[in-house]
Amino acid sequence: MKYYLMVLCCCVFSWSQSQDCNATFSGEVHDFHDGTPIINATIFIESLNKYTTTDINGRFSIDNLCNALISVEVSHLACETKTIDVNIVNDTFIEINLEHHIEELNEVKVTGASGIKLTKTAQETHLKSDVIDRFSSLNLGDALKQISGVSSINTGNSIVKPVINGLHSSRIIVMTNGVRLQDQEWGIEHAPNIDLNTAGSINVIKGANALAYGGDAIGGVIVLKPSNITLKDSLYGKTIVSGNTNGRGYNLNTSLTKTYKKGWYLGAQASLKRLGDMEAPDYSLTNTGLNTKGFSINGGFKTFQKGFNVYYSYLDNEIAILRAAHIGNIEDLVNAINNPQPLVIDDFSYDINAPKQDVTHQVFKTEFYKRFKKFGRVDIQYDYQNNHRFEYDIRVGDDRDKPAIDLTLKTHTLKTSVTLDSKNNISYNFGVNAGYQNNFAANTGVRRLIPDYDKYDLGAFIVSELKLNNDLSLDFGLRYDFNQIDAKKYYLTSRWNERNYDSDFGNIVIDDLGTQLLTNPVFNYHNVSASAGIAYQLNEYNSFIFNYGLSNRAPNPSELFSDGLHHSAARIELGDLRLKQETSNRISGSYNFQKNNLSLNIEAFYNYIKDYIFIEPTGTEQTIRGAFPVWSYNQTNAALYGLDLTANYSFNDHWFLNNKSSITKGKDVSQDQALIDMPSFKTVNIIGYSNPKWLDLKTELQSEWVFRQNDYPNNNFEVFIPTTGQMELVDVSTTPPAYHLLHLQSNISLDISEKTDLNIGLNITNIFNTNYRENLNRLRYFADDVGRNIMLQLKLNY
Repeated sequence: MKYYLMVLCCCVFSWSQSQDCNATFSGEVHDFHDGTPIINATIFIESLNKYTTTDINGRFSIDNLCNALISVEVSHLACETKTIDVNIVNDTFIEINLEHHIEELNEVKVTGASGIKLTKTAQETHLKSDVIDRFSSLNLGDALKQISGVSSINTGNSIVKPVINGLHSSRIIVMTNGVRLQDQEWGIEHAPNIDLNTAGSINVIKGANALAYGGDAIGGVIVLKPSNITLKDSLYGKTIVSGNTNGRGYNLNTSLTKTYKKGWYLGAQASLKRLGDMEAPDYSLTNTGLNTKGFSINGGFKTFQKGFNVYYSYLDNEIAILRAAHIGNIEDLVNAINNPQPLVIDDFSYDINAPKQDVTHQVFKTEFYKRFKKFGRVDIQYDYQNNHRFEYDIRVGDDRDKPAIDLTLKTHTLKTSVTLDSKNNISYNFGVNAGYQNNFAANTGVRRLIPDYDKYDLGAFIVSELKLNNDLSLDFGLRYDFNQIDAKKYYLTSRWNERNYDSDFGNIVIDDLGTQLLTNPVFNYHNVSASAGIAYQLNEYNSFIFNYGLSNRAPNPSELFSDGLHHSAARIELGDLRLKQETSNRISGSYNFQKNNLSLNIEAFYNYIKDYIFIEPTGTEQTIRGAFPVWSYNQTNAALYGLDLTANYSFNDHWFLNNKSSITKGKDVSQDQALIDMPSFKTVNIIGYSNPKWLDLKTELQSEWVFRQNDYPNNNFEVFIPTTGQMELVDVSTTPPAYHLLHLQSNISLDISEKTDLNIGLNITNIFNTNYRENLNRLRYFADDVGRNIMLQLKLNY
């Protein structure tokens, strides 16, 4: 037996020695986008320890190979390394394509720590993952206030809506994981239903210059992107735990992601947040707690050439509204404004009672993309959203636990886009989208503020970017949107006649019930948007950006149809069927200087808005509950203009100084008076110290100075108070005084293991427990803003 084995081995050895090993393996390496040859790419056969590089034409050749299956590694500086299997049969020739687009490569390989801008010529700011983590226990509006020119309009401490250069709500598009958020954003007291912890990075684009996202973003676009997926076999995650002294609350967030080198990935995230009653410096803010819970699941396949993604998120926000802000009639409002303290102050509690909101928001998304050689990329996406909003008033009897508002908003969207980027100096992006939305207002025993309606959307856009040379870039964009709103709404006959609707809209009445009219208003809107911009790098240190944006926004259902008591806002709100589209013409310019230890960015803008829609107090109205203030939607021609400044200076490797200042002015051009709800001038100075050798210590002391808003319209009015038999002035216009706050933020990092570190952060806001009232906080009539808060945060990266 041994003899036969020896003979067999000798035969095999003899055959292998006589095998023809004169085969030549050759080929060409090209750029995937435009087909140009890639020079000095490395071709490496590890099993044979042979390698070569491509010549000026992208060609390579390796001689003296045996016929066999080999694994070839192809690499090039700034390219994603590619490994392919090649079956050598005599002389073999192949063509290899590598991705050489640095921007696209970054999307694949860069984590959330780096900032990638979505536009070339718009005024855009990027928030990194470490900033987002710092605000893990807060909300989107609080995080965005770190950007110059971005403020907020609040209803207490938990309902915070971002304001970009004086504009908010329906004038701002919020994108989360590629989905445009649809969550009844028309209300001032309706905060975006987003868990900040689902974002890996945030881009804020000022103005309507990101036409791929929508044409009605007169104020701007906020884009929340998830953390990028790394193409390697890995399991990683993070857990953040924080505790707050003000509100005696806690926040827990954890996420875990599994990735594979071949492109498969799966991730999950969950968060839980709870706060009790907050405290002003001198008293408790009764019924201001918060209870939030949510989770998301994200999975799919991702390579440079193709991939798909499936995403689902669920968020439940139960938000208490200051008990003293609930008024039974106009006399309560007068007493609240004239009283230096809230009319209701109870002991601390975690209970969330009426008035309150309970909002759940669900998002489901699936998308697919494919790249084509020497062409570009095609994206297809479908998403569905379900937003269910309850608003609870203080009611008695059998209706005690019944909501005053019960709205269900369901949105379906289908969109596709094509990116043509096969040429290095020019690219095009065009796409179409279609959407259907249904709003259902359940019967709550209270007159419906917003009616049932169906909304249909159809849009198309094209944007282009042209790089003339290394210093000069241009971009252009054009978009068209069609919107239709088909509503069913009841009007009191007296209200219908009072507003003279019978003469203009008599044809939409479908049933006359005597005291009420059932109507079927149908509105069609055609909106055209355009943008043009230029970016110029003057020299190594100075650069400029100039931009023009035209946008149209159709009135939203609230502005058209509101007709009743909005309990959460404690006022009667009246829409207007005659409202027309807004038309915005915005011009802006930016100057950026960066040299050695100094960086400076100055952004200026002027925005003229024809038929600007706003809501303002117009008097009072008697109801069965008593007299309430009436706020009516109106239109005017408006001009908004301002300046945003960001400056950073490093004294040395450890000490630095930052300044962020912003001023926005709003003028009612038609009435020659100030616009309502404009942010005050604000300047923030930060002095900081960092030392990597001291456990990566980072410490910042922040000085926030907010000036008094002296430009505001006089919307005060007088009412008769039955208990006193006198007329009283209801001062809803006079703004609160200026205020100054100090904040401290500090953190260190500890290495737990080779792949695990612990970050310990300490944040103290309003260090000196200062009393103040913010002009854009709707509850400023009833109470001071929150006092000192000490937050300890532990972040474990693994």
